[in-house]
Amino acid sequence: MTEETNPIHSAHDHDAVHASEEMHHAHSHHHSPEERKRRINRINRISGHLEYVKRMIAEDEDCAEVLMQIAAIRSALNGLGKEIINEHISHCIYHAIEDGDMQSVEEFQKAIQRFM
Repeated sequence: MTEETNPIHSAHDHDAVHASEEMHHAHSHHHSPEERKRRINRINRISGHLEYVKRMIAEDEDCAEVLMQIAAIRSALNGLGKEIINEHISHCIYHAIEDGDMQSVEEFQKAIQRFM
């Protein structure tokens, strides 16, 4: 199913993906393999948690319990986002400012606004 035929995707999703692609091309940065692996492991845990919620819904478990699990997933995603923001500011944005690359700074500010 493509984005165009998937009713779950919204214009906001498309804009966010497009903005992400633009940011990726605006400046280059590299993250350590250890950091990438740690984040991927974190995402895998979140994904597993989401699969658990899917099973809970399929098995018609208590709605309050499902909502609590969704809140935990949201918290985990927000924590990951905050970690990425902090790391990006301390490395990538720091270097962008040193290089006078204000476009990268502005694009990152837009990304933060979407995240929040």
